[in-house]
Amino acid sequence: MSRVLLIEDEERIARVLQLELEHEGYDVHVRTDGKSGLAAALNEGEWGIVLLDVMLPEMNGLEVLRKIRQVDAALPIILLTARDAIPDRVSGLDQGANDYVTKPFATEELLARIRSLLRTKSLQEQPPEQPHILKVDDLTMDLKSRAVTREGTAIELTPTEFELLRFLIQHQDEVMSREQIISEVWGYDFIGDTNVVDVYIRYLRQKVDKPFTVKLIQTIRGIGYLLKSGDAAADDKTEPDEEAP
Repeated sequence: MSRVLLIEDEERIARVLQLELEHEGYDVHVRTDGKSGLAAALNEGEWGIVLLDVMLPEMNGLEVLRKIRQVDAALPIILLTARDAIPDRVSGLDQGANDYVTKPFATEELLARIRSLLRTKSLQEQPPEQPHILKVDDLTMDLKSRAVTREGTAIELTPTEFELLRFLIQHQDEVMSREQIISEVWGYDFIGDTNVVDVYIRYLRQKVDKPFTVKLIQTIRGIGYLLKSGDAAADDKTEPDEEAP
């Protein structure tokens, strides 16, 4: 449930908005002047969003906005302004308001703007993607540092072993033929026997699978290999063939 701080001195408007927002599932707290609104914004826990009237007693909404932004640059704030208060809207946006609605406004429009800002906030708070980190269960590969670990244990790989494991992880749970592996790991112009794949799979298993309970690298007889995610590998009742193709 998102906590909403509504700073609005017009009692009728404040009450209607509070009821509508609570009906939508928000936890609404109302303050009726600028000073108490500012104190609540800064000192009463984390807010999902602030709805801030511009014309407030004791401290106007733009001053409240400015002081909030000195402390918190990310808190979503929607200004509630008079229809003809264009300078206030411009000033509010310049000082860091995320959006505004003009009085009188449709409650549905305000709710849509609130939902939009909360979605944006949620996306911004998600941890950044790490495209250089590949992970299958307890096996992790860092493409930048070229570090490989399983269950927190470092695994030393040769350059070819590293590229082979990278290819298998990027195609986890997919059966890859020897020809596909040769093309991606050794290059399409490789001249040699495809048995080199079997040799390097055996090397890789000695390091990545043998010391651990769950065996990730599986042989698909007559086709090639796949790297199974841990749950699938654990459920597989067949033993991986460590020597034969």
